[in-house]
Amino acid sequence: MSAQINVVEALVIRETRTRYGRFALGYVWAFAEPLLWIGAFLLAFQLGRRHIPNDMDAVGFLATGLLPFILFRTTVSRTMGAIRANKALLYYPQVRPLDLVLARGILEFITLSVVFLILLFGNTIYLEHLPLDSALQIIVGLIFSSVLAGSFGLAVGSLATMAPSVENLVSPLLRPLLWISGVFFTAAELPTRIREVLLWNPLLQITEMVRAGWYRSFDSNYYSYLYLCAWILAMAFFALTLERVARRKLEI
Repeated sequence: MSAQINVVEALVIRETRTRYGRFALGYVWAFAEPLLWIGAFLLAFQLGRRHIPNDMDAVGFLATGLLPFILFRTTVSRTMGAIRANKALLYYPQVRPLDLVLARGILEFITLSVVFLILLFGNTIYLEHLPLDSALQIIVGLIFSSVLAGSFGLAVGSLATMAPSVENLVSPLLRPLLWISGVFFTAAELPTRIREVLLWNPLLQITEMVRAGWYRSFDSNYYSYLYLCAWILAMAFFALTLERVARRKLEI
């Protein structure tokens, strides 16, 4: 077990250097991209005179909605290509396909979590008010988003070893999630029938959880730990089963 942890740790360091380089500019872009997303939608909110519910500020409202979604989207995109992009590393007996996916998933989680902290606590300094309700709840919500995305990415990446065109289906599937995952609204604002349908989407529940963890003024009854854990366990089981099949396919 300790040997496998060392392998994943080495892969995370390698992935960091490969993606961001050895210079500060690469790390700056890693943090700048999510901030640009938030800035663009903040401008759209102001131009459209969007009312933010429950006395939440616009930056915090968007951050607690966008960052769990961006974490999910980027983790899926990165992890599903991990096996294909690092196939040569699988010739080392210590390295498994799962390790490649874990390394990319961990890097995305660390990066987006740091962005989340910088943005929200920077906003807190600006507002001179800390609305934090439960740090643990925020962390759990981000972990749920990361693990769900990593499992989905592992499943797609494993399938792609047998049918490479599967990866082309992911982007069209992820695009609508931006609009139905609570990034721009709360579940309480929706009509009852629409809310009942959209709450099947685990990302909407994760957004509600993270937002409720940040804001004391926002109390949501529209997320279930049991439901989210069931989603994660089912997706992880499916992904690990496919990873076993892919390992045989790659003759590892």
